[in-house]
Amino acid sequence: MKVPFLLCCFLGSVSFVNAQSLETISGTVTGDDDIENIHVINKTSKRFTTTNAKGAFFIAAKLHDTIVFSAIQYTTQEIIIDASILTSKSMHVNLNEEVNQLREVIVGKILTGNLMLDIGNATEKPDINFYDVGIPGYMGKRKTQQERLLQEAGEFKPKMLLGVIGGAIPINPIINGLTGRTKMLKEHVAMERSSDLITKIRQRLSLVFFSEHPLDENNRMDFWYFCSKDSNFLTRCKGKRDVEILAYINAKYIQYINNLNSTSN
Repeated sequence: MKVPFLLCCFLGSVSFVNAQSLETISGTVTGDDDIENIHVINKTSKRFTTTNAKGAFFIAAKLHDTIVFSAIQYTTQEIIIDASILTSKSMHVNLNEEVNQLREVIVGKILTGNLMLDIGNATEKPDINFYDVGIPGYMGKRKTQQERLLQEAGEFKPKMLLGVIGGAIPINPIINGLTGRTKMLKEHVAMERSSDLITKIRQRLSLVFFSEHPLDENNRMDFWYFCSKDSNFLTRCKGKRDVEILAYINAKYIQYINNLNSTSN
């Protein structure tokens, strides 16, 4: 009598494990804005992925898992895996655009909608730009203060010394190179770029990353600073896809935790 009982227990346990096993769910996301790199997070099973340019994704899940869809431009949405999703192994989610509504504020004179009246009531004058006076202007990205200082300092190159022959020596680049000012300004520019980049990464990936990598709230800012101070940070993260960035900060997370443990010991 013991054998059938044990066999029933075994079969029951197998059925339970199968019921709890993860299935690969394919899905698509639609929305009015960009649908690439939408964060798809399985809060229950601690897994995540991102959508491709067409809004498609794959994620492992089981019955009753909670899937979170998160992006800056959309309202966060949660979907619970039910039997129909698990059977079809597919899902479709339409995201709603995130709208930040501000209280109505009337500044200056009220416009009536009548073009001629409104032109007469307007007191502001348009800014003069270089096109108005026929001067060619720069339309590219504006340099930061540190970048302008570096540009003004110039960069010393040995061939500049050949200017002695012609009697024209670029003094500033030589002086700044010899005194170390150019090197210092380069470091400031790199720090500024690293700071801007880590801020964007933190705003975009914090929810996804810390859902799988537990870290005390008091240490999170220190962790991001730890990542940005790495000499390879800009090379590994600037212009890279979220998946590549997550792989990098995952490696830094392991180093950071090891450092915390060695300090506490």
